[in-house]
Amino acid sequence: MRLQRYATTTGVTHEVMPRQPGVPAGEVMGGPAPVVRDLRGAEGQGPRSLDFAAGDVVVVSGLPGSGKSTLIRRAVGEHAIDSQDTRDRWAAALPGLFPYALYRPLVRAAHYAGLWRTLRSGASAVVHDCGTQAWVRRWLAREARRRGRELHLVLLDVAPGVARQGQRERGRGVSGYAFARHRRAVRRLLRDTESGLLPPGCASAVLLDRESAGAVGRITFPEARLPRE
Repeated sequence: MRLQRYATTTGVTHEVMPRQPGVPAGEVMGGPAPVVRDLRGAEGQGPRSLDFAAGDVVVVSGLPGSGKSTLIRRAVGEHAIDSQDTRDRWAAALPGLFPYALYRPLVRAAHYAGLWRTLRSGASAVVHDCGTQAWVRRWLAREARRRGRELHLVLLDVAPGVARQGQRERGRGVSGYAFARHRRAVRRLLRDTESGLLPPGCASAVLLDRESAGAVGRITFPEARLPRE
């Protein structure tokens, strides 16, 4: 099943789940058909800003070293929730003799506790996702739905070799076993997204390669403006 393309007045090409013969796409998907924007290969023609509705949740996924944290730190302000920030805070507070594997469960617990507080507050959020934790995306979708908002996926499509180089540049690599798990999970997520089969509860997705991700300068949640009387 292939996605259908249509061009908007802004010049951005959208791809949507096609209608099945005689059956509305909404019935096939159990709701409105998701929108997938494929910005890979845009060569500088992609948007400089990704804008979502106030109160929505955005999950940024991809291989370790693909540039998720770099994108979030550059493009997101107060709405960012990155597990790497939590890890850095713990590492700064503990003596250097403590290996990360020793306090990793505490870092994860602190990260998810902070994420829970943000979601319960109703604030917009951009969440770092390693790609292997499908239950986290389901949780985010439930929380967005609970408050009447939507979940969106931003997926970085970066070659494994480039991602490995990114790990070396930041000085934090993952084991071969862990990286293989990430590759399988992200490959499956990418394949499904290209087919229009987004994670449960996800309303839209944006596909980025390294170049188009580097062009995004902002991820925003502008408040809706009331019409003038």
